[in-house]
Amino acid sequence: MGNRGPKPNKRKADQDGTAPDSAPTKKVAPVTPASVRAPAAPEPTILHSGPRQYTVSMALPGSIVENAQSAELRTYLVGQVARAAAVANVDEIVIYDDRCEREQSTDHPESAYVPGQPLTGLFESAARLDDANLFMARVLQYMEAPQYIRREVFPRHPDLQYAGLLNPLDSPNHVRQDEPSPYREAIVRPKNREDGPCYAYCGFAKLVRLDRHIAPDVRVTVKMNKPEDLDTKFPMGEVVSPRTPVEKDGIYWGYQVRLANSLSKVLSESPYEGGYDLTIGTSERGEPVSKIAEKTRKFKHVLVMFGGVAGIESAAEPDPEVTGEASKLFDYWINTCPDQGSRTIRTEEAILVSMAALRNTFLSLGVKS
Repeated sequence: MGNRGPKPNKRKADQDGTAPDSAPTKKVAPVTPASVRAPAAPEPTILHSGPRQYTVSMALPGSIVENAQSAELRTYLVGQVARAAAVANVDEIVIYDDRCEREQSTDHPESAYVPGQPLTGLFESAARLDDANLFMARVLQYMEAPQYIRREVFPRHPDLQYAGLLNPLDSPNHVRQDEPSPYREAIVRPKNREDGPCYAYCGFAKLVRLDRHIAPDVRVTVKMNKPEDLDTKFPMGEVVSPRTPVEKDGIYWGYQVRLANSLSKVLSESPYEGGYDLTIGTSERGEPVSKIAEKTRKFKHVLVMFGGVAGIESAAEPDPEVTGEASKLFDYWINTCPDQGSRTIRTEEAILVSMAALRNTFLSLGVKS
């Protein structure tokens, strides 16, 4: 066989054992347990968007969970809605019956909700145990509550069987145990004696002494007098409105959940004085979202409504209060995803797309003070 060229030179170690073309090595001290340091914990981040007076509400039908094929998938879908709402700084989620079939329970007045007000209670006496609207409301409320108070607020329930598998909201009101925060969600503890001080569990080892007397087992928002000083025996706190963190410090503080028996009642039962002063309906037959910024005005309470599988138009048909076209119910009838690449956009996808498309409009035109 012919010569195929010079053979590659073999690396030969020098007499001291190092390769001739390698850099001298440094001796490394052996690693001992004492020399290993745990990585520093990241500093807590409080998300500030600037103080604001305006509120953002969104409405959707609970029937969208009926297309999911298992309890796990139904729960996961609601988790997607909750995450989308938190990312978009939504203050109120309204769940409406797009078939107008929902009935209020009159046998158990403690379980009936007050029209236009956030839900309270756990819907144990609902007329229909398989009500998709109640299922969504329950899971949404569970997701919004900080982890350290969930077991006290929500007893075991079949609807929450898979809620523990959902991705957490990780919103600013979900404060970690030793994280300094100017506000905390809390559960009021029973008093040891009638004339004694009132204490609440705020998520860390010590109870917080409140500035007023509150009935036990009530969830409250507490403003910490000295959030950086938790070494005292009983840190002091002031009971404030859940809107205070948003309006005073620009800290997003979760959402409220409201039920509506029909599409029209979403608008007529608004919990805000004067109702919603800006209403937006979403549809693939609407105007491009770019036009809303050109024509809209300053607002204080905005509502964005989403339809179910068949859209908002289908929800308007069985509603006796709606006599004209569904688009006439809203100030704006918009399409937030023109030229879509799929034949359909699911409601949970439409929420993400629409709220992202409208965010700059909200920031620029919402009333700040």
